[in-house]
Order: sequence, then structure tokens, then C-alpha cells
Amino acid sequence: MAAAGVCLWWVPGGEKVPAPIRNTSLYKAVHHPPVPVSSPLVLPSASVPVAPVTAVVSHDAPVIREALNLPSFAPLVHQVIPAVVNISISHGSSSDNDDDDDGDAASSPGREQRSSPSPKRKRHVKRRNTGKGHHVLHPADDELTGAGSGFVVDASGIIVTNRHVVGHATRIMISLSDGRSLPAHSLGDDPMTDIAVIKVDSPTPLPCVTWGDSRQVEIGDWILVAGNPFGFGSSVTAGIVSAVGRDLGSGALDDFMQLDAPINPGNSGGPAFNLQGQVVAMNAAIASPSDGSVGIGFGIPSEIVAPVVESIRKTGHVEHGWLGVTLNDASSPMWVEDVDPHGAAWRGGLRKKDAILAIGDVPVHDARTVLRSVAAAHPGTIFNFTIRREGKVLTLPVALGKRPMADF
Repeated sequence: MAAAGVCLWWVPGGEKVPAPIRNTSLYKAVHHPPVPVSSPLVLPSASVPVAPVTAVVSHDAPVIREALNLPSFAPLVHQVIPAVVNISISHGSSSDNDDDDDGDAASSPGREQRSSPSPKRKRHVKRRNTGKGHHVLHPADDELTGAGSGFVVDASGIIVTNRHVVGHATRIMISLSDGRSLPAHSLGDDPMTDIAVIKVDSPTPLPCVTWGDSRQVEIGDWILVAGNPFGFGSSVTAGIVSAVGRDLGSGALDDFMQLDAPINPGNSGGPAFNLQGQVVAMNAAIASPSDGSVGIGFGIPSEIVAPVVESIRKTGHVEHGWLGVTLNDASSPMWVEDVDPHGAAWRGGLRKKDAILAIGDVPVHDARTVLRSVAAAHPGTIFNFTIRREGKVLTLPVALGKRPMADF
């Protein structure tokens, strides 16, 4: 009988087990209560009160977020989004015929050759062969809707965006976060950095944002990206800084910040914020086999954008330094592969086969670093090159020239 009793304890449906057996301590210890089933799958009986779902979420969600240490970007969005604008354009018959050559050049094995994209995106679409396949860089503007983004940096109506967003537009319209639409006009642009400054006339001061120091940004830092993806209107995404100092091959000043926050067509010209609400980059391009985000986006760091914007505001244009050389960093030290006889380097005394050891007191080994420093400097700036020529170490003061317009 004892064995039969044990068998009865394990028969499915405990209600069939006689009450004297169900009440024993051994039965209760072995036969645990059934596992609860979530309410959407099994409806509770009418006698069981059910708390409203909204009440649970509204009271407990902030507590859960705080307990898990999850960040909320809502306060940051409320702070910065009024200064982010949507840009729509219309074109006449003119086309963008920018040259892809940036004057000074770096030569080393493995450097990709540039293709010849369509005139609309000539400077901004690059097909690069890494030996393991191709990837394609797209500008993060929307050609189909003529939509892009920008952000207000001065309450008087100064707006920053990408040059490839406004291009040679015959009409530029700005949509503000308060629903207003205002016409804008161009103050100037810089083909080398793909930066443009436009202005709207508003009867009241506009919300604006401030610059942050992109040099303080570290890989892994949070980033908030704002813009106008696919022309849908104001939108934000969040992610981290994936890498810094990316060279996309579009010019001597390439120093892109790589972001994993989703960037899509229409986000070009929009800002990327740090957690203090400061602009540390401007959205510019995405790497993708399609036109959509795959988590690899690129922004122009504020350390490049801010001084260019200030120069355009003051003069309507930007002047970049120029050497007129081709440098080869395939070996150490790097050396001068070619010199333009009409350039600043030739006038300063640099010649073919000169080995570049240092600029000023700083040793140099990377051609891109040298050319980036030159392009960022103003014409007339003196660069003291320490070189080795035929076994002798020389110091040559070279006054930078003005980059020819044909090199844009």
C-alpha cells in the first residue's frame, strides 16, 4: 500500500489524490506548486485581482532604470533638439564639379586609388579595395527628398551643415523644431572639409548649441546623433564612439570620428553631441553596401569644424596651407617623392629624396599627419622642416603657400 501511495503522489492532476495523502508533509515537500504562467497566455480566474499594466510601468520604470544604471537621453534631447534643423533644397541646372585632388599627396603601398563617382557625389563616394572586398561610403544626405540636417550655433540664425547638403542649391529652406519654415542663404563653404555655413533671418533669437572639444572624446564614450533621416523630420539616435582619426581618402584633412549611432540619408550636417550637450562632431558619411545604416557612420570632429565655421563667418571662405609635395612614408624616415617647382616646398628648399625627420621639435613618421597639419594651417605659416640630405641634417624654414583653387 505504501508503494501505491507513492505512485499516486506523482500522478498528474493532484486533485485526484485522496485528501489524507495530500495533507501529509512528505507529499507537500515533493509536490511543489505549479509554475505560474504569464497572464497573456492563461487568463486568471475572476477572483484574482489584476493590477493595471500602465500603473506598474509608470511607477516602476524609473526605479528599474535607476537600479540597472541605464542612461536616459531624454533630458539631453530636450536640451539640444530645439537647435537642430531640417534642411530642404532645390537645384537649378548647375552641377557640382569639384575636383577630387587636394594638392599635397601621400604615397605609400596599399593606398587606394580614387574612383570617379557621379558629379553629384564626386568628393563623397569612395569605393575602396582593401584586398578583402569592397565597401562603399555614402554621404549621409537624401538625394531623393533633397533633405539634410544642420544645427544653430548662434542665436542670430547662423547654421552649420555639410557643403554637399546645400551644394549649388538655388533655394534653401529651414524647418525649425517649433514648426516654422524659413528661407536661408549661404554665407560660404569649404570644399576641402565639406563644411557650409548658412543663415536665416528670424524675428526672435533661435535656440543654439555650443562646441565641445573633440580632442577630449575617447573611444567608448556615449554619443547622441540628431538629424532628419529620409526626410521624416527631427530624430535622434544614440551609440558610442567606435574609433577616431579615420582616413576616408577624401582629402588632406581627413580625421573622421567613427560612430555606431545609426546615421541614415538625411542625417548629413546634423550634430553629434556628448553627454554635456556639446557638439563634438558633424555627421558626414556612412559606410554601407546600401543606403541604410549598418552601424558605421562618420562625423567631422569639432576641432576641424569650429575654426572653419568661424573663418567662413568672418570672410566667406577658408584658406588652407599648401606645400606642393608628394611624401612617401613606406619606409622610415619618410622622404620627398616629388616637389612642385611652383610650390611652397620648392621655394623653401625641399627637394626630391630629402628624408623628413621632424617638423619643429616634433619627430614625424606619417605622411598624412604632416599634410593634415599643413592643410589646417594658414598660408604664410612657417614650418621648420628638419631633413637629412646626402648624410647631412639640415633645418629648412618653409613658408606655407595658399592652396590653389584648382586643388578643390
